[in-house]
Amino acid sequence: MQAVKTTQTHHTFEVKPIAPWRLAEVEVGNEYRLDVTFMDGLKGFVDLSLWLKSNRIEGSLFEKLRDQAFFRQVSIELGVITWPNGADLSPAAMYDAIQQTGSWKPELSQ
Repeated sequence: MQAVKTTQTHHTFEVKPIAPWRLAEVEVGNEYRLDVTFMDGLKGFVDLSLWLKSNRIEGSLFEKLRDQAFFRQVSIELGVITWPNGADLSPAAMYDAIQQTGSWKPELSQ
C-alpha cells in the first residue's frame, strides 16, 4: 500500500454570528425602555411604553411588566429578552426594526 501525503492550508476568514439577531446585552432605561446590543454589535433601543399602557396586553403575561420593579428583572436567555414569568420578546422583529430605524416599538393594532 502506498503512503498518501496530505497537506493542510490555513485560511484566514471572518467569523460571523450564526444568528446576529440574538441579543448579547440589555439594559433597563426610563419609561419602559430597553437599550439592547445584538451579537453582531448592532445597538438600539426598545420602547415598550405605549404597548404596555394599551389594552392589548390585558390578561396576558405582559401585563405584569407594567410593574416597574418587575420590568427591571429583564434578562437574556439564549439570545432572547425574557422576564421571570415567561414573557419574552421576538429578537428577530426587534433586530429588523433597529437595523432600519435604531428603535423598535411593538405594534398596537392586531
